[in-house]
Amino acid sequence: MLDVLSSPWALVALFVLLAYTTEAMTGFGSIVIALSLSALVLPLEVLMPVLVPLNLVLSGYLTLRYRRLVHWRLLLTGILPMMALGTLAGFVLRPALGPGAQWLFGALVVAFSVRELWRLRRARPAAAHGPLWSRFWMLMAGLTHGLFASGGPLLVYALGGVQLDKSRFRATLVLVWFSLNLLLTAGFLLNGALRAQWPHLLALVPVVLVGIVLGEALHHRVDEHRFRQVLFSVLLVAGLALLVH
Repeated sequence: MLDVLSSPWALVALFVLLAYTTEAMTGFGSIVIALSLSALVLPLEVLMPVLVPLNLVLSGYLTLRYRRLVHWRLLLTGILPMMALGTLAGFVLRPALGPGAQWLFGALVVAFSVRELWRLRRARPAAAHGPLWSRFWMLMAGLTHGLFASGGPLLVYALGGVQLDKSRFRATLVLVWFSLNLLLTAGFLLNGALRAQWPHLLALVPVVLVGIVLGEALHHRVDEHRFRQVLFSVLLVAGLALLVH
């Protein structure tokens, strides 16, 4: 029987708890948080076949519970077509990155964290993009999702200026992740990457369930501005560590 408390999976379990509590609160961030922190102790190619299917537990639950809040027009005519195309391209291109994958992922995390911390410090609302730029950034979000299962940062940027309340925004995003991560999980099944990671995947499912309970409880109780400041500061440090790891 797998001992998930043995190092380094004990650290991965802690990172997964933080990451999935965050996504249950805000609607995005589970994989980019878990992957950026866990990549300090395990390779990306080991982590992705575990973290991507794990997200199906959270995003599937939230999708079923909040399906009536989903902005279907935005999802079906804007987000999913562009992101699905980018995700397929990223999945095909990822093996070609080789050892450079970790450095590229670290650079992405640093850039995202710096941008978010700057925006939070200035307390300015996100600026709206034109239709073409929005679709371009959705495509890029799909590409980073296919490469690192971390399309959330660019998708949130692409949706800058979209007028949705917090609950509808979260419901729409989690359905995006459920759809795209189902696609990636099928890819991991086909290429055999998932088969070797089944024990770790099953051992971490209870951690995700705890994260769901915590995130749901904290969704309306936590000062999201302060929480995001702390979170992106941690991600910035993790991204910098990945660049020199």
